[in-house]
Amino acid sequence: MNIVTLGQYLRPSDGHLPIARYYTPEEFAELREIGLGMGFAHVESSPLTRSSYHAWAQIDQARGVAR
Repeated sequence: MNIVTLGQYLRPSDGHLPIARYYTPEEFAELREIGLGMGFAHVESSPLTRSSYHAWAQIDQARGVAR
């Protein structure tokens, strides 16, 4: 399956790496278009996206299946 998810790193505690910078929703939209242009069947790209974020819907879209 040809899927990619892009999200913002959020620091879970003071013991983890600090956030270098926040990306805007517009930047995530641009990254989505870049990913689609690279040939990915589905790109989920937003500040709160995680790898399991709407996973079944992503798979269905990549396969061309409507639920």
